[in-house]
Amino acid sequence: MPLHDHFHAPLRERRHWTSFHATWATYLADDLNAHLPERYIAEPHAQFAIEIDVATWEEPGGPPREEVQPAMEWRPPAPQMTLPLTIVTDVVEVQILRNEGGFVLAGAVELVSPSNKDRPLAREAFTSKCAAYLQQGAGLVVVDIVTERRADFHGDLLARVSPGSVPAAEADLYAAAYRPVSRDKQTTLEVWHENLAVGGRLPTLPLWLRGGIYLPLRLETAYDRACRTLRIAANGA
Repeated sequence: MPLHDHFHAPLRERRHWTSFHATWATYLADDLNAHLPERYIAEPHAQFAIEIDVATWEEPGGPPREEVQPAMEWRPPAPQMTLPLTIVTDVVEVQILRNEGGFVLAGAVELVSPSNKDRPLAREAFTSKCAAYLQQGAGLVVVDIVTERRADFHGDLLARVSPGSVPAAEADLYAAAYRPVSRDKQTTLEVWHENLAVGGRLPTLPLWLRGGIYLPLRLETAYDRACRTLRIAANGA
């Protein structure tokens, strides 16, 4: 199945990209779970267009909506500063967790959404999230098939985790795998990068997990399955 443009007509008018991304993430997780060792589990997560601000969590001058403030005499003073905070509100990802007496993040697959590329602060938030995964020692794959907006997450991520590294060639659409490796008391980042194009094929990338194991992330296999499930033909109809 060739890669379609899910963000412009005619396909955008016939299928919601949110539904497709969620379905794609589910099938990626399903494919991984068929091969992961027993202590590992892949879980898809998708949420869209959730605007979070103070009003979501608190009533003005009152306690949080969902929790009851315990009775106590002490109250915090007024804050010295109140600053804007941008968080990642659109999330489409597969988290791979390892049971170590409690689940820890072993790896993640991030499917870029339009809102991730919307504004500088949104792009910064997405880059920070990906960098945090790598700095935890988790393997990471980022897939960007969003055609309606441009952002160089690959270059931004490399600049964040390895300042001074040679800038990567910018690509509008791409898939990239990242593996943090610690050898001889030195940590390095191994990178696999593939340019994508509408009408082209999706690659298979290595998904490295905490613990030193890896699996093939078969992007096209799951993409084909999602297209068939949502009745998207090979010509995008």
